[in-house]
Amino acid sequence: MTTALITGASRGFGRALAAELASRDWDLVIDARTEADLERAADELRSRGSGTVTAIAGDVSDLHHVASLTAATIETGRLDLLVNNASLLGPSPQPNLAHYPTDVLRQVLEVNLIGPLRLIQATLTMLRETEGTIVNVTSDAAVERYEGWGGYGSSKAALEQMSNVLAAEEPNLKVYWFDPGDMNTRMHQEAFPDDDISDRPLPESRVPGLLALLDGNHSSGRYNAAEFLVEVTT
Repeated sequence: MTTALITGASRGFGRALAAELASRDWDLVIDARTEADLERAADELRSRGSGTVTAIAGDVSDLHHVASLTAATIETGRLDLLVNNASLLGPSPQPNLAHYPTDVLRQVLEVNLIGPLRLIQATLTMLRETEGTIVNVTSDAAVERYEGWGGYGSSKAALEQMSNVLAAEEPNLKVYWFDPGDMNTRMHQEAFPDDDISDRPLPESRVPGLLALLDGNHSSGRYNAAEFLVEVTT
C-alpha cells in the first residue's frame, strides 16, 4: 500500500491518520471544508516523509469536489486506501428526534452517507486495480440508542449497512466500517458544548488501532479501535 485518499484530514482522527501514513512515505490526497486549516495540515504532513501531499478544500457532499478529489487521485497513478472520515454532526447540542429539523438531517445524510458513496463510486475502478481497502469511519452512535443522537446516529447506521452490502458486492476489496471510539476532538466538543472532554483520548492514540487493522489480513467487517489497541499494547 502506498497511496491513500483521506477526507476530513485537517484535524482530529483524519489528520492523525494522515500524519502516520505520511511518516511511512505514503502519497496522500486529503480534503477538508476549511482551506486554511487544510493547508496548515498539508504543510505539516509534507515535512514528515518523502510522499506527495495533495490538498483540496471542499465538501464531500459537493459533486464538483468529489470530481476534483478523483482527478487528483488519478494523477497519483494508483489508489490503495480510501478513508471516508469527513462527517457532519448536525445541530449542537444534539436535539431529540421530536424537534430535529429535517432539512438539517438531509445535510447530515449528504455528508455522512451520500458523499462517501459518491467517492467510492468515483474511485472504485482504481481500488479494484490494487485490490485496495475502503475504511468508512463510523461511531457507536450507529448501534447504540443514545438520546439526542438520532440524526447523526442514523446517518452512521446507514453508512454501516451500505458498507456491509458493499463488502458483499466487492469481495476482492477490504471494506471496513471502523469505530475509533470517543476522542478529544472538536466535533465531540460540539456534541457536548457544556462538558469538559479533556479526559477523552486524543485521536493520535486511536490511530494505531486502525493501522493494526490495515496491516493485518482481516476480512471485511465492523471493527473498533479498542480491540486492536489491546493487541498493539500486549
